[in-house]
Formats: sequence, structure tokens, C-alpha cells
Amino acid sequence: MYCVKCGVKLEDTEKICPLCETEVYHPIVKQEQVPPNYPPDKRPPAKKKTKIINGVVLFLIFIPLLTSLISDLQPDGAINWFGYVAGALTLAYIAFGLPMWFKRPNPAIFVPCFFAATVAYLKYIDFVTDGDWFLSFAFPAAMYFCLIISTLATLLFYLKRGKLYIWGGFVIALGFFFPLIELLLSLTFDLRFIGWSAYPFVVFGLLGGVLIYLAANRFARDAVQRRLFF
Repeated sequence: MYCVKCGVKLEDTEKICPLCETEVYHPIVKQEQVPPNYPPDKRPPAKKKTKIINGVVLFLIFIPLLTSLISDLQPDGAINWFGYVAGALTLAYIAFGLPMWFKRPNPAIFVPCFFAATVAYLKYIDFVTDGDWFLSFAFPAAMYFCLIISTLATLLFYLKRGKLYIWGGFVIALGFFFPLIELLLSLTFDLRFIGWSAYPFVVFGLLGGVLIYLAANRFARDAVQRRLFF
């Protein structure tokens, strides 16, 4: 027996297609009534050992942090490069460890927090190295990337439909990131603007346009789903 929508092979007892969630229909095959494993309103709650995982993550971060501090202090008793390691480990914990403390972490909050910490880390590197590239290059690039990623995460988290539209818009916005980077590099480091960013800009624009077209055209979307089985 096969799904009438996506064409995937199904068991005779299937009632809903596991890929496209279409109701199974066959005029000849009669589906067996299989009792569910649990009543619909009495499923066992999933046990999450978040405290243990968080403890392991903190321990794994503390070991390289302490090792780096000792290694940096040994030659001359001064802190030279430890700040780079501490900042990188802090970013890693904010990205992967901090959301574990919450049952349902909201990406609309955690993604901007991660990028705010990233901007602060870049500012620290700029301060330590006495550079002048932060405000003219790193800050606008990081803020633009933060804007599109935060928008993507927020829309995917709150909206249940139109995800192809969201991904299409994100891919197009990502294409604009490359001309921005080339412009910032040219202004900050006096590099010649040769236009290499036009190639990824066009590629990402076309990919985003294809996603939006599939979102608007149901027949094309169904044909692609049947071909690729997703």
C-alpha cells in the first residue's frame, strides 16, 4: 500500500502517512484496529536529566578554562591570551549550555543574547589588540547577521505555517550579507571592491526565490515532495 499524496510505501496497519501525514486510503485493503500503546490522555511524561547535563557541560568548560589560565600565568605571571579562551568558552556556553536550564527555551531571547555576547567579545579583542576594525567592520556585520538569524528563529518559533516563505526570505537576506561584507572590507581595510560578492548574492537570491515559488505553488511543492520523499 502506498500513500496517495507522496507515494511512500506504507504498512497495511498505517492510518496516517509518517512523511506527509496524509490520511491513508485504500478501497480494498482493510486496516486492522490496533490498540494504542497508551491512552491518548495518559502518556508517560518524558524524563529529562537537565541538571546532570548542565553539570557535565559546566565541568567540561571549567577544565579548559582552568588549564588555559594556569598555562598563561606560568611563563611570566601575567595574563596575556587567557581572555581569548575565556571569551570563546563563554560564547559556547551561552549558545549550548544556557538554554538547557529552561524547559522550552525561546530563541527570540537566546539568539539576540548570544549575538550580544559575540559583539562584546569582538569589542574585547579590538580593545586588547588596539585595533580600529570593530565599529567599521565587525559591529555592522555582526548586527546584520544577528538581525536575520533572530528574525528567522522568532518566526519559526511562533508561526506554524508558511515555513517555506520564511526560509526563502532568510536565504535572500543571507545573500545581501555578502555585498555588505565586501563593502565593509573595502571601507575598513582599503581593499578594492571587485564585486566578488555578486556571485553568492545571485545564487542565494535564486535559491530563496525557488523556495518562495514552491511555497506559493502547491502543485510544484507536492511534485518536489514526491520526488525527494520529504
